[in-house]
Amino acid sequence: MPIYEFKCLECNDSLELLVMNSEDVVDLKCKSCNSRDLERIISSTSYSMAAGSGESTSITSQTRECSGGSCTTYDIPGHSR
Repeated sequence: MPIYEFKCLECNDSLELLVMNSEDVVDLKCKSCNSRDLERIISSTSYSMAAGSGESTSITSQTRECSGGSCTTYDIPGHSR
């Protein structure tokens, strides 16, 4: 269940939206001023993990040029899908 974060372009207030089901219809508007002029923002993340025997807990990054400027890929230790 992802949490999306938005900023109101009218009053600069921010709000979070917890998505329970991808098929849910959501009336997306600012809770402070009722504006529908919202912009999705990138949320900061926080995580904690414990390394097993011989596992690394360091995060590595790779930055490269992309069509929109520069792009960064982060390699976070742990299980992948």
